Amino acid sequence: MDAIQQHMLDTYRAARLDEPAPPPPGRHDRRTLRDLYHHWLTHPPTPNRPAGPRSSPPGV
Repeated sequence: MDAIQQHMLDTYRAARLDEPAPPPPGRHDRRTLRDLYHHWLTHPPTPNRPAGPRSSPPGV
């Protein structure tokens, strides 16, 4: 099922339940990408972070 078909199904269900229709797919993509980019700029990844899996806390 692609995004358009899912949107049509969600719109149908919302209409049957007297709820507001969901926004169309892709409507908030630019804002989401802009927010992610801003987060990346303000919280850059640390360069010396270990690449392995996270270790469990002591005592666990």
